[in-house]
Amino acid sequence: MVASREYSTVTKGITVTATSGGASSNVIYTCPAKHDAELDFLHITNGSSSTQNVSIQWYHAESNTYHHILNDKSIAGKDVYNIITSDRIYLHAGDKITAFDGASGSLEVFLSGKEFYNPNR
Repeated sequence: MVASREYSTVTKGITVTATSGGASSNVIYTCPAKHDAELDFLHITNGSSSTQNVSIQWYHAESNTYHHILNDKSIAGKDVYNIITSDRIYLHAGDKITAFDGASGSLEVFLSGKEFYNPNR
């Protein structure tokens, strides 16, 4: 029999205002110390009437590097975009999800997932 893992749920949301990536981007979520995370929802909403572009990055704490999950994606006015459908994003302690290119302040990013305590992290 496989033992079930206990977890806490997490939901975060931000209005994107950063105009450049890396350390200058808006942090949506940081995986806490001694935890792993499984993100199953990553959603972008454009509240503007005009098309806006957005980039989503994953910061890998172990290598201190940023990687694009979504690069300069056009989101039509008054539209939404789901990045995660049936896939998952797995993070370790210190990893982050960030966003930028939302200078208009009309883009919002939401994520949701599970946090698992892992004393080995």
